[in-house]
Amino acid sequence: MEEEKYTWNKVNQWQDELEILKSIIAKTELVETIKWGGPIYTFNNKNIIGIGGFKSYFGVWFMNGVYLKDKHQVLVNAQEGVTKALRQWRFQSKEEINEKLLLQYIKEAIANEEKGISYKPVKKDVAICEFFKNELSIDSKFTKAFEKFPVYKQKEFLEYIASAKQEKTKTTRMEKIKPMILQNIGLNDKYK
Repeated sequence: MEEEKYTWNKVNQWQDELEILKSIIAKTELVETIKWGGPIYTFNNKNIIGIGGFKSYFGVWFMNGVYLKDKHQVLVNAQEGVTKALRQWRFQSKEEINEKLLLQYIKEAIANEEKGISYKPVKKDVAICEFFKNELSIDSKFTKAFEKFPVYKQKEFLEYIASAKQEKTKTTRMEKIKPMILQNIGLNDKYK
C-alpha cells in the first residue's frame, strides 16, 4: 500500500495565482512532484524549482538560483547569510507575473542543471573529543553501533559529550548514551 504524501495547504489566498504559475511551468519539460509537502518541479530527477503561497506573497523558488544571471534583478535570497543557493521570485498579484521572463529563467535553470551547475554543500567534519575517541577505541561493538547512525545523529552525541565541562559529567553522559547507541536510539529521537 502506497503511503499518502502530505500536501502543503499553505496556499493562503493565492490559489488562482498558483494555478497560473502551474500552467506556465507546464509549458516546460519539468516534471511536477510533491516534496516537503508542496509542488516541486524536477528535470532528470533533480529539483529545479518550487512554488508556494505565503501570507504576503506567492512565488517561485529556484533551487540553484544563485547561478542564474538575473539580469532583471527579480530574485531574492530569503535568508541572507543562511540560504546558499536558493533564490525566490516573489509576486503580490497575478498581474506581476511575466510569463515570457519566467520561462526564460526556468529555461536557464534547466540549462544550468544540464551543465552540472549546482550548489554542492560542503560537508563539515565531525570533531570527536578525546573522551569520546577513547570510548570508541576500547569497544568495537560500540564503535560499529555509533557508525551506523547518520552524521547528524553522530554530531548530536558528540556535541552532547564535548559540551560537558567536567570529566565527571562526561562520564555520566557517556553512561547515559552508550546503551542508547547500542540500541540504535538517537539522542533526540523521543522529540521527533
